[in-house]
Amino acid sequence: MTTQLWERKIKGCLLSVVQGDLTLQQVDAIVNAANEQLHHGGGVAGAIVRAGGAIIQTESNAWVKTHGRVPTGSAAITGAGELSARHVIHAVGPIWGTGDEVNKLASAVRSALELAEQHKLASISLPAISSGIYGFPKELCAKTFFDTIENWLDERPKRSLAEIRLCNFDNPTANVFEREARRRFG
Repeated sequence: MTTQLWERKIKGCLLSVVQGDLTLQQVDAIVNAANEQLHHGGGVAGAIVRAGGAIIQTESNAWVKTHGRVPTGSAAITGAGELSARHVIHAVGPIWGTGDEVNKLASAVRSALELAEQHKLASISLPAISSGIYGFPKELCAKTFFDTIENWLDERPKRSLAEIRLCNFDNPTANVFEREARRRFG
């Protein structure tokens, strides 16, 4: 079940904050909070592979074999296996304490949005990348997400991406994103 917490049309794009299971989102692409090797063992990544099937890990392994690791701040795209989404965009956020974390997280979010745009997708759902086991403070994570999305929308007045959904499973993270959205946009 997905609970809508906040929604607003911002710069011609439907931006929303929801609480729910990322793997059940009815969007063109979901974003995976990935590591550089695209090993999807635990957290959001593990949940995506459990729900979508081993093909997601197989495609991720092939991507890394062909292109090399996915550097922090960038993203890769694969199919979505058995998920209702068509694609999984694997965005690699920073581990808190490694330096320049805000810029690296902004780059990961931007990379995910750019991949969606390159594939002419209309909708995307992103979790709070780096705010779980990577330790990025949730309030700063939410602020970085909204800053990055606003800037990206300003730079791309003509785009295929018409909906950006921020989806988190746990109540504390979803509430932080809702508070930041309301603070920023009312």
